[in-house]
Amino acid sequence: MNSVVLIGRLTRDPEVRYTSGSQMAVCTFSIAIDRPARQGEERKTDFPRITVFGKQAENCERFLKKGRLVGVQGRLQTGSYTNKDGATVYTTDVVADRVEFLEWGDRQSQNDGYQQSYQRAPQSTPQVQQYEQAPAEPAPQYQSAPQVQQYEQAPQEIKEDFTPEGFTAIEEDIPF
Repeated sequence: MNSVVLIGRLTRDPEVRYTSGSQMAVCTFSIAIDRPARQGEERKTDFPRITVFGKQAENCERFLKKGRLVGVQGRLQTGSYTNKDGATVYTTDVVADRVEFLEWGDRQSQNDGYQQSYQRAPQSTPQVQQYEQAPAEPAPQYQSAPQVQQYEQAPQEIKEDFTPEGFTAIEEDIPF
């Protein structure tokens, strides 16, 4: 079984390139994931590289940016290449089948129609973050739907005998 589920924050904006043959989008980014640490030990962080393909890769480029919280589900893939110095470099990537955007907000470079619903308030102490809810817009008023008139259905003729013509039931035809 090769299955990976990760939640972390993007360390940089996603990069998208397209394959030469099929022009499929390939998006790469890395996320920061804290390792659990014992009391008194220094916290450690992993930075796995994530690779996403197709339409989901284009959506990652469009909606994700550095610092956003993201959930990734996929598989591990290892590889290697030779660098400029002739040394072999081994890689481990997560090939994502599914990417969940766990934080939304508008990008500074472009507004995609998404806005954060909370604004940061001045902090009284440096350890506590306080948020102030943005004022809610009034709910839209809708007219009620017109009442549907119900009509009585005309009685249908009931046929008493349900057996086809020429059929005679015998005791073996009864299922019990």
